[in-house]
Amino acid sequence: MGTPLFVKVCGLRTERDVDTAVEAGADAIGFVFAESPRRIDAGTARRLAARVPDGVLTVGVFRDQPLDSVRALLGETGMRAVQLHGHEDLAYFDALRPDGRTLIRGVAVRGEVPRYGERGEDVLLLDAPVPGAGEAWDRSGKQLPAPGRRWLLAGGLDPHNVADAVRAARPWGVDVSSGIETSRGVKSPELITAFIAAARGAETVS
Repeated sequence: MGTPLFVKVCGLRTERDVDTAVEAGADAIGFVFAESPRRIDAGTARRLAARVPDGVLTVGVFRDQPLDSVRALLGETGMRAVQLHGHEDLAYFDALRPDGRTLIRGVAVRGEVPRYGERGEDVLLLDAPVPGAGEAWDRSGKQLPAPGRRWLLAGGLDPHNVADAVRAARPWGVDVSSGIETSRGVKSPELITAFIAAARGAETVS
């Protein structure tokens, strides 16, 4: 019997989109604090995160930002997980570990796929060379993490291709942002619902 696919929906900025993702069955919702069209401020993130039930992970997404400001934003907004999507080293991860949040390491795959656990992360997220651009990356010939490892496939996924991608790559979970947008940074409730349904419709993973 396989484990149900973990689905993370990232870059949400409105109450409507958060409510849609929760109702559709998302396991995690990402709020972007890094430089991005999807970036939101602490007050908005705190208000949106308060709408998310305890069983759904709220994730603060950062990239190459000072540790003190990251920790302050996490505390102010009540995020239950942190995703580091830059060049943060092992010491950076180690500094956040005592806070007890789930640690997600986001990596833009440009060559060899990094090994799971190199930074002591709880979850490894493998993304396209240009994260958030809606482009898939070439997984052919790549050594993907072994079955059972907690890793998320990201990059160029949308409601039309996520099921095939899951069957081919056998990830522990998937992450989507641009694939559920009508324009850069603007989410579509219909696409959010369709993506989660399509991901859930894929084969369960081992």
